[in-house]
Amino acid sequence: MSLTSSPFPRRGLLAGMGAAGAALGLAACGSGSESGATPKSDESHKDFVMTVWGGEADKAAYQARIDLAKEKFPDYTITLQLIPSENYEQKVQTMISSKTGPDIMQVAENVNVYASKKQLVPIDDYLSQGGLDLESTFGPVGANYAWDGATYGVPDRSGAMVLYYNKDLFDEAGVDYPSADWDWDAFLDAAKKLTDPAKGQFGFGGVGWWPQWFSLVAQNGGNVLDPESGAPGVNSPEAVEALQFAYDLYFTHKVAPTSVDYSNMGPDMGADGAFQQGLVAMNATGFWGVGGNAAIEGLNWDIAPFFHGAQQAVSAFGSALVIPTAAKNPQGSFEIIQFLTSAEGQAPIADKGQDVPANLELQESDTFLDPEWLEADVDLQAFPDSADMIFTPKFIPEWNEMQKAIEDAMASFWLGESDAQATADDLQGRLERVIKPTK
Repeated sequence: MSLTSSPFPRRGLLAGMGAAGAALGLAACGSGSESGATPKSDESHKDFVMTVWGGEADKAAYQARIDLAKEKFPDYTITLQLIPSENYEQKVQTMISSKTGPDIMQVAENVNVYASKKQLVPIDDYLSQGGLDLESTFGPVGANYAWDGATYGVPDRSGAMVLYYNKDLFDEAGVDYPSADWDWDAFLDAAKKLTDPAKGQFGFGGVGWWPQWFSLVAQNGGNVLDPESGAPGVNSPEAVEALQFAYDLYFTHKVAPTSVDYSNMGPDMGADGAFQQGLVAMNATGFWGVGGNAAIEGLNWDIAPFFHGAQQAVSAFGSALVIPTAAKNPQGSFEIIQFLTSAEGQAPIADKGQDVPANLELQESDTFLDPEWLEADVDLQAFPDSADMIFTPKFIPEWNEMQKAIEDAMASFWLGESDAQATADDLQGRLERVIKPTK
């Protein structure tokens, strides 16, 4: 995933979907049931449609899981509907508004765009009846998909951001490989030693993507969004200090390529491509880098947990399964979701190298840690080792508007044209204008 492209086709992040999110704002707020109320189920309805986004690899993994679910529930007909990423939100919004489905739906950070409009079924009663404990099954991400006191989603895919590193470049520089023990100082010291201007080589790919610098803010004790109310706090001293650390990586220490540096490397170049070409020694990104790097002949690499600041905190990339209010048999939808998010139901995610399964039991299994599809010797244990380090910003209903504000306010910062405090103050004002904190 480069800083100039969206990971959404491969993952759960919806940062690039502001336009589609704006379309959601046109929907009537009263199109669903009352928040917290579990609707009645028509148990005679046994035909279920499940919508997801992604490509052919995603389709294969989801279909394999649905085939397992059909074996579990032979009386149910379950149909997978894969929608192109760029059309996903608009398509499912139309389906929900017209009450034509789906019965199960994939969501990510935009979950509360729907939940705040009462377009999703609260599942707390179903969780209790089914004996599904989200925290013990999925760790910190179990609490991600909730709004206004009600739970709406069961985590399905969830992999922490990890640090990819080029072992050959580390060996040449005489630098020890990264570990979870690295703090900002240890990371920066290594990045400096791994930077060689004469070779056009940088120590690190950068932190210009919001999950990266959000992680730095959280590591420093700050919050871009208050975890309870969602109120912005990006100009707090802790957040500004983290932004200054990020700024210095580019413009003081010069261990990370600026956008100009990336342009000079080649067309459409970003951190992922530069890492694969040996132009950056470390790259912070998600699970999709495993398959991408494994395909590069001669690239000697591995992964480690992301470094920490005053405290450990790292973003995760994931998605959940929810029940739209258009579902005719939400009880049946939940039964399917509960199976799909079990270790058995998520096994094809690991078997096929699609992603990191959210289920912690499966993350710690050989199915994920020693998969047949991966020939490279990669320490996938970095993902379960990072599971309890994950922090998640509040998934606010104004998520898409927030992303637009971030893009506009941070543009000059990443060009070195605005300092940390001025940028934080500007972004704080923009966020205060679009976010309505909960009480």
